Amino acid sequence: MNPRTFSAGSPRTIAVFALSVVLLGGCATFSKDGGFDTVRQVTQDRTGKSVQAIHTDDDAASVQSKIKALLEKPLDAGDAVQIALLNNRGLQATYAELGIAEADLVQAGRLQNPGFTFKRTRRGEDALIERTFTVNLISLITAPLAQKIEGRRFEQVKLLVTNEALRVAADTRRTYFEAIAAKQGVAYARQVGLVAESGADLAQQMGRNGNWSALEQAREQAFYAEAIAGVARAKKASVMAREKLTRLMGLWGDDILFQLPDRLPDLPSQPIELDNAESFALQNRLDIQAGKLETAGLAASLGLTKTTRFVNVLDLGYVHNNQTGLPKERGYELSIEIPLFDWGGARVAKAESIYMQSVNRLAETAVNARSEVRESYLGYRTTYDLAKHYRDNIVPLRKKISDENLLRYNGMLIGVFELLADAREQVASVNGYIEALKDYWIAETDLQTALGGKLPNKNSTKGQ
Repeated sequence: MNPRTFSAGSPRTIAVFALSVVLLGGCATFSKDGGFDTVRQVTQDRTGKSVQAIHTDDDAASVQSKIKALLEKPLDAGDAVQIALLNNRGLQATYAELGIAEADLVQAGRLQNPGFTFKRTRRGEDALIERTFTVNLISLITAPLAQKIEGRRFEQVKLLVTNEALRVAADTRRTYFEAIAAKQGVAYARQVGLVAESGADLAQQMGRNGNWSALEQAREQAFYAEAIAGVARAKKASVMAREKLTRLMGLWGDDILFQLPDRLPDLPSQPIELDNAESFALQNRLDIQAGKLETAGLAASLGLTKTTRFVNVLDLGYVHNNQTGLPKERGYELSIEIPLFDWGGARVAKAESIYMQSVNRLAETAVNARSEVRESYLGYRTTYDLAKHYRDNIVPLRKKISDENLLRYNGMLIGVFELLADAREQVASVNGYIEALKDYWIAETDLQTALGGKLPNKNSTKGQ
């Protein structure tokens, strides 16, 4: 397809117009922050943590200094999220999308370079010279609309990049709780192993003395063997969770020796109560905001397609010909494509279909967001109630039973194997509480993600 062009009537006019084109094209410039201020501000608001794009060695040194300071002590959930936001290389790669989108925006505000054609031919002894200077006229006409479209896309990319930062933060927070729970699981699995080992040793001794049947001895030995397998599985789960957290935080070398707390954070005294959570999510979720911008941009693009579908080729240029022995030729050259076979209907139909596709995807995102909020809040409340039930009922009851059995053992009312069996059950109930507490913190993270990366204040959703 040939460029759409504009011309002037004299070399002086052409020069003036070319200069104006250069000045107009130079108006589109890059911003100082490259769009990163939006990412920084929204991420800070939603997570309470900072982000930093690494472009230079000084940036890398600054990030490493911050990470080293955080790694000097056992990490809490906020520290792990902060390290991931600074050091996750996949997230750093996503930040580059801002530069790509801004470059497209700046390019849309700059006109295409003018063209110059020089032709020299000979006819016998005569020489024919043709000079043509062309400038893209349609790009000048459509530049404001194209720049507006790219501006919307730039804003959309800012939201999508920020949403990716929030996703990394949420994944890191989930994995952090999984890693601590797995670490606690190893400790309690070892306790079960010690109890099982004691029972197996005692059973073996009593069996040798003829005071214990082969069946009862085999049962204790089998339990001990299963306890050893349980320790191995717990260690594997702990290593896998820790390595996943290491990857999310982008750590390597000596930094992988970071410390984690020995236990999960305590359950909050009260759960979060939400009213009109769906409305809150629709207003705050960045994927919905990005979808709205995409749909608006496609609508504008559809308007551009309808406007230019009949002007497929329009070449208008200044012509200056010289021929030996003949007067100079000056004039204009105009070429236009005749819409005989292609009237642009296919392009318009395609644009309309793409637009409706975007509309329906946005509607799907909104429907899914509402469902995710309902589902995540139900999961949040269920896990809170379950963890609270373990903390306030099951674990205390198991401890009371253990204390009573210890008194009976001291009074020689029960044997050592009944005492060991009770100890195993008490450890199992504590393990159940650890799992319930881990599920609660993960459910809270899922709820935060479903609401747009930030939990509302106590009354922030009232009356919406």
